[in-house]
Amino acid sequence: MSKIYPTAAAALDGILHDDMLIAAGGFGLCGIPELLLDAIRDAGVKNLTFASNNAGVDDFGIGILLQTRQVRKMMASYVGENAEFMRQYLSGELELEFNPQGTLAERMRAGGAGIPGFYTKTGVGTQIAEGKEHKDFKGETYIMEEGIFADLSIVKAWKADTTGNAIFRKTARNFNPPAAMCGRICVMEVEEIVEPGTLDPDNIHLPGIYVHRLIQGEHEKRIEQRTTRPAA
Repeated sequence: MSKIYPTAAAALDGILHDDMLIAAGGFGLCGIPELLLDAIRDAGVKNLTFASNNAGVDDFGIGILLQTRQVRKMMASYVGENAEFMRQYLSGELELEFNPQGTLAERMRAGGAGIPGFYTKTGVGTQIAEGKEHKDFKGETYIMEEGIFADLSIVKAWKADTTGNAIFRKTARNFNPPAAMCGRICVMEVEEIVEPGTLDPDNIHLPGIYVHRLIQGEHEKRIEQRTTRPAA
């Protein structure tokens, strides 16, 4: 059975519902599954929880779902660059579960590996540790973090073959592979789909066993903060 679907809406058909936990790939504005986020917005599902490194900006990434009030909670590492996020959080409209970046990535990876929890020193003695189990190992204190088991994963790759074996470029590799792993269903958008055997097996970042549905489409290449020098 083919994993390839003609559009993002078709790839998400029968999957979306209110109150979902969705793991989304991307790092800053790099590697964001923008076509799938557009389709989620258009589907109108609400009360969503997103596990993602960040929430995009006001008009791109998860930011478009904040504008339509479809997100109830964010599990995130970086929450800057988004004025609507700040407004909703400070007004009590949006719940935030803050995670250090490494902890969030490991929580996703743990979920994909079937690991319910793990211990880490990151966050000990800070607000991150409040309400979490503490345990000492060889005189050092650790806190327990839970693996993330998402209802749906949405990610974006550079290239993939028709079975879902995928390659991510540059910083898009940071969160997309672990985000893809932790979802009960993973839908991936990709810039180019090739035939099996085209990609070097040693260069595969995500095995196709984690990917259930694929779409190919045109993507926007944004720069989060453009910095230029004065013209001579």
